[in-house]
Amino acid sequence: MPESLPGIAGGLALAKVKWGMNLSPLPAARLAMLNADLHCHSNVSDGMLPPAEVAARAKANGVELWALTDHDETGGIRAARQAAAEFGLRFVAGVEISVTWAGKTVHIVGLGIDENHPVLVAGLESVRGGRERRGREIAEQLDRAGIPGALDGALRYAGNPAMIGRTHFARYIVEAGVRASVAEVFQDFLVEGKPGFVPHRWATLDDAVAWIRAAGGRAVIAHPGRYPFDDMRLGALVDHFLQLGGEGIEVVTGSHTPDQYVTFARMARHAGLLASRGSDFHGPVESRIDLGTLPPLPAELTPVWHDW
Repeated sequence: MPESLPGIAGGLALAKVKWGMNLSPLPAARLAMLNADLHCHSNVSDGMLPPAEVAARAKANGVELWALTDHDETGGIRAARQAAAEFGLRFVAGVEISVTWAGKTVHIVGLGIDENHPVLVAGLESVRGGRERRGREIAEQLDRAGIPGALDGALRYAGNPAMIGRTHFARYIVEAGVRASVAEVFQDFLVEGKPGFVPHRWATLDDAVAWIRAAGGRAVIAHPGRYPFDDMRLGALVDHFLQLGGEGIEVVTGSHTPDQYVTFARMARHAGLLASRGSDFHGPVESRIDLGTLPPLPAELTPVWHDW
């Protein structure tokens, strides 16, 4: 699965052959405390930096195990893998898949994927297909709200035009001086009930987990504290996810408060889920948490990378 993180016993030898890296095993206690950042974005989706610059920042910040998880897109993995190898940074190929569940958008991270697997490639293409139409509709709404030129403006921020999304529009709205920050834009635009909100039908949860598993990856629920679900609905999401073969949940992430670390650590233990950790880094200015700067996972949890 990961492209340079050692497993145990024969797994280490297999990893050396598969990934061509000179690896050395880590003690179990050290493995649990690894500075792993398994959720971040490049400008191939809605991040601000190219994949190689994200890799450089991760290395500079002390990250020891890194995954690039662009939204619905794996086009940055080759460059990320190459940069990570140059820096001696353990790398895991990843993706973050947008899912519609119970009428809301949920994100599922896939870790340790084969980004060239035809099932995953076809699935991600189907998810990306509606972004261009949605982008035009967002721009039309913003024009009616007094923000002209939004489509062209958003495209200037989209390193990959096929992946145009709300964050690119938000950056243009800040550029236009309508609001002072991306966070303020999302308070007043682009979300349900506000100008610029255009719902999109993403993948199903069943599809997303199936694509990740077909590609040899491990499925993880991203930033569960961000979803507008009560305890019952969140529990139903976890139950459905487990039934499909999902394995992990993000516990320590840039979207969570310290209290939520405790809440989702408890959920991981109760549900038997592996625990993941990731900053959800998008850029130096926009992100609450920088790469590699999160606290470690609670010691009693089993890390998602425990058997890599």
